Amino acid sequence: MDTLVEQVDVWAATIPDRPGGLAEALSAVRDAGANLQFVIARRTPEEPGKGVVFITPLQGDRELRAADQAGFGVARSLHCVRVMGPDKPGVGADMARKLAEAGINLRGLSAAAIGPQFVAYIALDSQADADKARQILQQA
Repeated sequence: MDTLVEQVDVWAATIPDRPGGLAEALSAVRDAGANLQFVIARRTPEEPGKGVVFITPLQGDRELRAADQAGFGVARSLHCVRVMGPDKPGVGADMARKLAEAGINLRGLSAAAIGPQFVAYIALDSQADADKARQILQQA
């Protein structure tokens, strides 16, 4: 499998920081048929009693309506590049180095390897950085 590099929209929602808060948000999009490939949730220390959840992908009107009703919106200030490909030692370090050499500062990175494949979600601060990162990683 070749490495796939593409920009993806990430949706975010504020959730209550209590048992079931995340389950309720995820259930809303699941019930609309969403098959999420990425979920990350955390507390928001700057807002006690609240958390935030990020998800992708959402497709089709039904999923988008359900997400909207559950409080999700496209994270417009978060530009995300997804990279998927064969796993090998150092693949994350190599990507980070190439982006650093191009002067790109990462907002965040989440990655996992499952069997022989890896997937990484790279968050960037601007569309220009996302475009540049995508070009660099496609050439790698």
